Amino acid sequence: MITTFLFDLDETILDFKKAEAIALGKALEALEVEPTKERIELYSRINESFWKMLEQGKITRNQVLIGRFEKLFHEIGVECNAVKAREIYEKHLGTGHYFMPDALEVLQELSKKYRLYLVSNGTASVQAGRIESAGIAPLFQEMFISENIGYNKPSVEFFDYCFKRIPDFSREAAIIVGDSLTSDIRGGNNAGIKTCWFNPYGKQRTDDVNIDFEITKLTQLLKLF
Repeated sequence: MITTFLFDLDETILDFKKAEAIALGKALEALEVEPTKERIELYSRINESFWKMLEQGKITRNQVLIGRFEKLFHEIGVECNAVKAREIYEKHLGTGHYFMPDALEVLQELSKKYRLYLVSNGTASVQAGRIESAGIAPLFQEMFISENIGYNKPSVEFFDYCFKRIPDFSREAAIIVGDSLTSDIRGGNNAGIKTCWFNPYGKQRTDDVNIDFEITKLTQLLKLF
């Protein structure tokens, strides 16, 4: 019997891709670089690859936050300050929010019956701004942000930290819900809890993770348990 949900934030509850595109566009404009669709899509791919390297322990968080801009500027052939780009980008990224379809309503319903916790690899200051804007903090018992913890999903250490702070925690009664196979689902596997892959875009599964449930709409959670 499930009693405890661990929810990812980006691309599960909040639409990160939309927020990313808007924030990057504003940052590039401030740096007098044209924010073309191609450049925004390139940054998104670079950003995703850098976060995956962080998950694998290959680079540090600071290398992600600065390196993604250095790589972008190198590839598009412009001379810009990556540190300044990060500052402007994070300022805009942490302002406002965009919900994934049905996310708020599903969280509200689940919070009536289950304990909800947030587990995110995002930057603490950025996530704090978006969470406050979205007004979802009261729906969660606690929110675990990797930068505050010192460990990242999918590491066992990240989940051990969380589990020690969840009263009467039971692995058998917990499930993680997220869109990322590499951080959320593999993290759940590493932690020994059930997993639910939120896959609204029909991505392909990989053979090296175990998925207990797969959903394409968050409303499906209301009928699973």
